[in-house]
Amino acid sequence: MTYVKLFFLLIHTIICSALALLCGLLDRSHKAYFILTKIFSAPVLAISGIKVNITGKENVIPKTPYVFVSNHRSLFDIPVLQRYVPNDFSFVFKKEIAKVPLFGWQMQLGPHIIIDRQNPAKAMKSIEKAKKMLVKKRISVLLFPEGTRSKTGEMLPFKRGAFHLATQVGFPIIPVTISGTENLFQKKPLKINSGFVNLHFGKPIPADNISSRREELELMEKVRDIIEEKYKKELAGVGNS
Repeated sequence: MTYVKLFFLLIHTIICSALALLCGLLDRSHKAYFILTKIFSAPVLAISGIKVNITGKENVIPKTPYVFVSNHRSLFDIPVLQRYVPNDFSFVFKKEIAKVPLFGWQMQLGPHIIIDRQNPAKAMKSIEKAKKMLVKKRISVLLFPEGTRSKTGEMLPFKRGAFHLATQVGFPIIPVTISGTENLFQKKPLKINSGFVNLHFGKPIPADNISSRREELELMEKVRDIIEEKYKKELAGVGNS
């Protein structure tokens, strides 16, 4: 069954990536691109047998730009967030992904932000460029400030660069907690498991009055604590209250 799922996911991803490339080339407003991301993610979840329980959606005002800050557990975090974050948003992703044929190319042409994690100066330059685009077009942005997926079950330390972007654009921060995706995919043996995912949107936190590095770091720790507390409650089975 896993290989059947993988076959259909691969075909679906190739088709949607090709269409996204066209959207990126022909529509620089990115409206068609954002519609396509919703179309892409719904079948991915359906084919994989994933159901999502959402809480805190009342904390997100549609069409209002935010900085969504999420923990990162699995490859399936991306389609879950694409499908259920109510607002159009830009991803921050590492430059290595841009090299992946079709999928990486469309990410590069889309309204996303490429970060070179090995070069802090280039990363900050990318953030400054992204700031202008996000503020001008009033697009939300979604960050995985851990920088990579946690393999231990514990949340990794947050990186400051993500919060520098958040404070630069001045949009309110929405802490996002995702759990359950870590159980959906295993490499050895290769298997895609059906299952349930919990997705929680926290209350917005103002970020437009941050003026120093110290305040950025304090904000970073505050947001991390909120996400980690909710994540631990989810793992303990009390996160839906």
